[in-house]
Amino acid sequence: MKRSTMKPLRQLLRLGLGIFRTPAPPRQLVLALAYGVLCHSVFATAVIAMIVAMFYGLSESFGTVPAPWSILVNLALILQFPLMHSFLLSKRGGACLVRLAPKRHGSVLATTTYAIIASLQLLALFALWTPSGIIWWQAEGIALVLMTGLYGMSWLLLIWASYDAGAEVQSGALGWMSLAQRAKPVFPAMPTRGLFSIIRQPIYVSFALTTWTVPTWSPDQLLLAIMLTAYCLGAPVLKERRFTKRYGAKFEDYQKAVPYAVPHIAKPARPIK
Repeated sequence: MKRSTMKPLRQLLRLGLGIFRTPAPPRQLVLALAYGVLCHSVFATAVIAMIVAMFYGLSESFGTVPAPWSILVNLALILQFPLMHSFLLSKRGGACLVRLAPKRHGSVLATTTYAIIASLQLLALFALWTPSGIIWWQAEGIALVLMTGLYGMSWLLLIWASYDAGAEVQSGALGWMSLAQRAKPVFPAMPTRGLFSIIRQPIYVSFALTTWTVPTWSPDQLLLAIMLTAYCLGAPVLKERRFTKRYGAKFEDYQKAVPYAVPHIAKPARPIK
């Protein structure tokens, strides 16, 4: 495994400090800061909602749709996340992101707008879910401690993978911080260190793991875990097509050296050129 480095953190700090070195004009700076506050507030709220809702196996939420319509609504809530998430990563979706922000700054704010929309989607999924009221299993005693530990580790893996990929992009900070200092967004280099040296899709895999390590199991949680895991295993294929176009032979060498989602156990990974 290639160890994670401090480079992603240094890049994020450099980006943040740049606001103080070359701040944008007042009106542009206020717009950037407003986007930043909105982005990170919604992001934090969505993550907390997801952590809490899945900890209790989706048995607690604000949805009140009566059966059998609740099943259809819950399915729609699950599907809206992967469908919109994937669409916004496409060329046409990217054009939509640009149009959703103020005209002159749409392209700079695209990553922040994307993070806001994704966060709102997750918040809607977990806050508006209508629980079935059925609980199959709820961990207690030592089992509760063990499952809570596994659940926490899954989230730590997701944070680690997001850090390796570039915290400024994953959190949505790249867009608004770039706007705040009149700079063009500079994306981090292709990630190959840390968890990305073990598998090519650690963010998607760790995201899926969070759905399977919960201490409370219900039919609601099982449905969510199956559908989101299917998305996490299938959607990166489209992502890798984009990376092949962007990085060419470098990414193709990386594909040959590092497995997609399951780490090599006996056979060591070939070195990346």
